[in-house]
Amino acid sequence: MLNITAKQDTMRTIVEILTVLVEDAKFKFEEGHIEVRAVDAMHVAMVRMEIDSAAFEAWECEPSTIGFELVKLRDLIGLAEAGDLIEMNYDENDGRVNIQVGEINRTIRPLDRATMLEPRVPDVKLNSSVKLSALKFSRALRAAKQVGDLATISLNAQSFGVNVSGDTDTVNVSYDAGELQDLSCPDGPVKSQYSLSLLFPMAKRIEAIVDTVTLFFNENHPLRLEFDFADGAGRCVYFLAPRIEGDA
Repeated sequence: MLNITAKQDTMRTIVEILTVLVEDAKFKFEEGHIEVRAVDAMHVAMVRMEIDSAAFEAWECEPSTIGFELVKLRDLIGLAEAGDLIEMNYDENDGRVNIQVGEINRTIRPLDRATMLEPRVPDVKLNSSVKLSALKFSRALRAAKQVGDLATISLNAQSFGVNVSGDTDTVNVSYDAGELQDLSCPDGPVKSQYSLSLLFPMAKRIEAIVDTVTLFFNENHPLRLEFDFADGAGRCVYFLAPRIEGDA
């Protein structure tokens, strides 16, 4: 049994972040939170999201797992106006999800969760990190995207930078330590290369949702991007595999 109510912007944030990577996702409803783990079709990027019950206006939940076609949720949420409440009810015996948005009631048949992949969260120690505004991070990637698709992210004790070299042009974006909220590189300067076709859409999506993002990375290691939403009741970790020289 599931009976929850959320504000329109909370549900929109959850769905929009996930749709950067996937078209469907498995939602695990636990006693006090929701967990979602999803990986893109190429198995290059994944997201792990947790949303505490405090993010919802009403929460009555028994442990259950529901597979959603995200486009259906996105289209339905798109009918809601700012400030509207979205009610979701699910009875496992009935096997259908009822969603109420204002005067609109929609019944959704969940996906077969047995066929849905639930990726393992990478267990990688990443020592270097930088915390900055989501807007600055997105702006740096937006500039980089104008030149090429492979961005080199670098960090040293004085600055954080994004660099792209194209066939004819280059772009460099650098933020001094004083412009950043936090910076740590205990092992010395580091840099690693990542695909903007996967990283930029996520950065663009969250720039209007969150104030700050934290990046963790090492030389030729996965990038881990962390941020909170819903006044801290929602947490998201985004992993992206590096592009190592010689990769196709």
